Amino acid sequence: MSDGMTSALILPLALALDAWLGEPRRFHPLIGFGWLAQALENHLWGDTLWRGVLALLLLILPFTLLALLVEPWPGSPALDLLVLYLAIGWRSLGEHAGRVRHALTVGDLAQARQAVGYLVSRDTADLDEAAIAKATVESVLENGNDAIFGALFWFLVAGAPGVLLYRLTNTLDAMWGYRTERYRRFGWAAARLDDLLNWAPARLTALSYALAGHVTQALTCWRQQGPAWKSPNAGPVMAAGAGSLGVLLGGAAIYHGIAQIRPPLGAGPPAGTRDIDRALSLIRSALALWVITVLVGAGLYSYLRSGAVA
Repeated sequence: MSDGMTSALILPLALALDAWLGEPRRFHPLIGFGWLAQALENHLWGDTLWRGVLALLLLILPFTLLALLVEPWPGSPALDLLVLYLAIGWRSLGEHAGRVRHALTVGDLAQARQAVGYLVSRDTADLDEAAIAKATVESVLENGNDAIFGALFWFLVAGAPGVLLYRLTNTLDAMWGYRTERYRRFGWAAARLDDLLNWAPARLTALSYALAGHVTQALTCWRQQGPAWKSPNAGPVMAAGAGSLGVLLGGAAIYHGIAQIRPPLGAGPPAGTRDIDRALSLIRSALALWVITVLVGAGLYSYLRSGAVA
């Protein structure tokens, strides 16, 4: 079996493992990495760019290089499967969003605010039902890229080392990538590397969202609205997702006590509670497109390559 076909088969196997097992209940390596990053920040933090660059390299390089060294070993496909499974947050994303949807359905705003707080970085204490539903849909669409498609992309490009580089950078960006006084300089390197690593997968995710729903509307929203968003990668993803679903996202939100007026994304009525499940369904459809495309592409490549050899 060719390496390409092996990688292609690992992808749906990792997705199936995540759907079956979900995240490890006792200890997740990414949580442990977050603890390590916090400990290093406590010792190394300073309001300078070079300290942030040094912290980024100290945290990411050892794990990525170790994966590169192990990659040629005979058992590397099993390691690839394990790393990709741990990097994917598909079931976890659905569970978190489902808790918000359930709380909104039963009218428990306090519980809904608490649940959505695990998904978003904005202030949630005063959100009403409409704002909670909109925030959840935005998070589902954006995290579809960050926690699922981005990891799949880098696995297909560079195997386990690529997944580790991407997911660890993504974790550091979630911790340090804020434009606050503390992280404006220290978190700059993590935020910029995350932007770079997410550029291609974000646009593939946006295209996947478009193909899985209202294609023309999604592509129009992506082209017209995506560039106006503050994040160069979240903008295309959420604009295409909102257009594909036929809902409106964006608008006012409060981050770290500061109100921000964000550009509108999508077209149609504001996203509501029922659109949470629709956003999750959009991700499932997009994943099906990825799996089919990867398996067919790998099979065709293997066939053509065997014919060329013969």
